[in-house]
Amino acid sequence: MLRHILEEVMSRLTTKAPSVSEAIQSRFSCRAFLDKPVAQDDVKYIVDTAMRAPSGGNLQPWHVYVLQGEPRDQLVQTIAEKGLQNPAGEGSEYNIYPPKLKSPYTNRRFELGEKMYESMGVARDDKAARFAWLASNFTFFNAPVGMFFALDKTMQEGQWSDMGMLIQTMMLLARERGLHTCPQEAWAIWAPTVKAHLDISDDMTLFCGLALGYADPDAPVNTLESPRAPTDEMVQYLGF
Repeated sequence: MLRHILEEVMSRLTTKAPSVSEAIQSRFSCRAFLDKPVAQDDVKYIVDTAMRAPSGGNLQPWHVYVLQGEPRDQLVQTIAEKGLQNPAGEGSEYNIYPPKLKSPYTNRRFELGEKMYESMGVARDDKAARFAWLASNFTFFNAPVGMFFALDKTMQEGQWSDMGMLIQTMMLLARERGLHTCPQEAWAIWAPTVKAHLDISDDMTLFCGLALGYADPDAPVNTLESPRAPTDEMVQYLGF
């Protein structure tokens, strides 16, 4: 597999791809995608290459499920029908956020939410519009390709970190192919239905979803730039 990946990389050297820095700077959580198919070769390149992501002890704890076409559409339809009766979902298998999230983390989350709704012109008291927007998570924001990530329930914090590195690697590789992504922990609230649809066993935890496709350049929500705290609030240089 590694040889195949290296050959694929070499074949693309004549086409200018973004540098790692450019991929990081241009990546954003895309929340509106074009109705445009993604080539199977691009999807497989992203997934296969990302398997070189590091993991402690080389455990490679991730399990990845990639959907398009009918399998994707059937899941979206199932969730839409269930959401009419149970809009809060079925409950996640882990705490997406700490139960008692404190400052400054609560402030950052609130600020991002306000900026996102403001970009779409959705008022704070427009609960119907906000609910409809939440539900759009479960269409992968119209992306033609959806992914899910799961890991064995015996795995602990280190392996969850490894999963994050895999997903980040995929998101940066997507930029190399001119694609965008949106990591979606929101899917965790539908864990039982997703696991049944994908035949994921009960000894696995569904972590999150990932939307993959071409960004809609005209969607107001895609103008959102999530703010970053000043580096000196989080980084200390010693001996420099």
